[in-house]
Amino acid sequence: MEPSSANTGFIQKQPVIRNQFHDDASLQRITKLFLPQSILNQISPEVSKLGDEVLSQQIFDWVVDAERNQPYIRGDGRDAFGRPTSELVVGEGWRKLQEFGFKKGVVALNYDTDYGPYTRLVQFIRCHLWEASCANTLCPAAMQDGAARLLERHLYKNTGLSPTERQVFQNAYNHLTSRDPAKAWTSGQWMTERTGGSDVSRTETVAIYDPYPASSPPPLTDVAEQIPLGPWSISGFKWFSSATDSQMTILLAKTAPDKGLSCFLAPTRRHNPSLPSPTEGSPAGGSELNGVTISRLKRKFGTQSLPTAELELRGMRGWLVGEEGKGVREISTILTITRVHTSVSCMGYLGRSLGIARAFALVREVSGAGVAGGAQGGRVVLLLASHPLHMRTLASVTVEYHALMLLVYYTLFVLGLDERGPPQTSSSSSREDRIPLRPPPQELVSPLLRVLSSLHKAYTCHATPPLVHECMAALGGVGYLMNDESPQIGVARLFRDACVGAIWEGTTDVLAGDTVRALLKKRNPAGKRESECLQALDWFVQTFLGDVCTPDTDMEKEHALGRIRAEWEGLKKRIELAGTAEQLLPEARGVVFRIAEVLMAVLYALDAARNPGAEIEEMCRRYWAKKGFFEGGGCSWQARGGLEMDQAIVYGAGNVTAPGQVRGQGLRGSKL
Repeated sequence: MEPSSANTGFIQKQPVIRNQFHDDASLQRITKLFLPQSILNQISPEVSKLGDEVLSQQIFDWVVDAERNQPYIRGDGRDAFGRPTSELVVGEGWRKLQEFGFKKGVVALNYDTDYGPYTRLVQFIRCHLWEASCANTLCPAAMQDGAARLLERHLYKNTGLSPTERQVFQNAYNHLTSRDPAKAWTSGQWMTERTGGSDVSRTETVAIYDPYPASSPPPLTDVAEQIPLGPWSISGFKWFSSATDSQMTILLAKTAPDKGLSCFLAPTRRHNPSLPSPTEGSPAGGSELNGVTISRLKRKFGTQSLPTAELELRGMRGWLVGEEGKGVREISTILTITRVHTSVSCMGYLGRSLGIARAFALVREVSGAGVAGGAQGGRVVLLLASHPLHMRTLASVTVEYHALMLLVYYTLFVLGLDERGPPQTSSSSSREDRIPLRPPPQELVSPLLRVLSSLHKAYTCHATPPLVHECMAALGGVGYLMNDESPQIGVARLFRDACVGAIWEGTTDVLAGDTVRALLKKRNPAGKRESECLQALDWFVQTFLGDVCTPDTDMEKEHALGRIRAEWEGLKKRIELAGTAEQLLPEARGVVFRIAEVLMAVLYALDAARNPGAEIEEMCRRYWAKKGFFEGGGCSWQARGGLEMDQAIVYGAGNVTAPGQVRGQGLRGSKL
């Protein structure tokens, strides 16, 4: 017997995190379910390369730097002589990760590349891979994406823009959609105030129309670009701003007591000719914040690399976007985008956490006590990937993860249809170009997106943290460590950051209430016709259940599909009888969660029907049983397939080569 020391004795082998585009069986199924084969073939080489790049040592070095060198205000807001300053400093890692995202077009792809209605899906598959390695730089990118979409709508549909407004909007749009780090902008989305989080009705920010005199040209945002500052002077206090280092913002403000909120575009910096020139020979003056003072930076539980601040606005110059008093409608365009970004971020955190747990299970040995074969003499050790209980636990997380992926990516599918119209096909289309999933009727696309935009985030972001925590626990004590020295296995960081998903862009309760209001809003004020959103969900359930319920459906599956349909009919009746949102509001969370589970149950059946296999059919059964769509649930219900099936669910069917073995690993254990 030899005693161990700090450098001798047993030292755990490092798990190898694999390219998620190939390693994540759920992501592979999602791409097959939602993308035509021709597009999947086209994007696979580039996406596969991205999957390798986001796991590189350079990326993780930048992540560690961004986490250690967190943003701060230089001099705590004052210079050496006590003069107030407001200079935000971010770390090198944060800047490099943001530049990487710009170059890879995590936002720009949706605007400079055309995959038809599948463009959003292609964009977010890339974001899914990048999220867990980006150190939260995808948060300002989400608002960048939303602002680009808002300006795109006005540039191409609003014929009432003045030449100067069009110049300003086009300039901002060009920056927001650029892949050049020297030109690319992110955007803020300044809504939240002390009077209320998601309730913006009590906004205390005020905008006054105060144009510059015609006799003198207005000041510029930048001398080189010759973009004038706006005619509106905006003052107020914004309680949360999560893109403090952005080059522009979209914000809400009041213009009159008798009008609703209005939406504004404002650059965050402006040219001041009285400041010293930054370099010799450059034009006179320098850059300063555009009427913005950083009051303080927030200290947060997670997303610590992300600069989130309290901002005081005094005479910030901006441009009105849309009509006065219609600002909530305008900014809802951004919310639709930022909410899907938030859900995809949760899927990115959970997908990576599962990838880490899978990799760890392939190298971690544990006692085989209680496992079949463990009582034949001697001590049996097993890799975790061959431990029945551990595999059942990871299989359960995987089943939930895939359900959430189905809901989120179906929402992205509908978002793509809303932005770019239905897929273009013809009778002569090749097999690779055929539409993999039936799109809803065009008149139902918008109402379906309206209800899904709140519903998917409410459920997904609420469900994700406990599942990430399960992956953290799968690593034991190592999972609880921040692991700065081995950041590729840092599940604790992912858990910490995933917790914010159910809070920003609308808390779970706020979104549940919003969903209920959408479901009860009738096109006919007299209430003679059901809500368009309810009609759209009904189309979804009835159509896809009809597609998967065929004459050869076995009795167990037919019974489950019948219960899913009955559950939906009960929910629909409950909503219709409520009459008003106020009556249903106390139950909104339960109603919305159950609708989400019905939709995921249907999508599971659809996935199993489109790309059949023993593991997806068992995943479908387990999900239905867990959510109560089988009679005799609980202890009377049993999973099928044992260890081999659990391994197929966790690692993918193609990676299980023999009973109890995963490809490349002999997992049955050894007797010592």
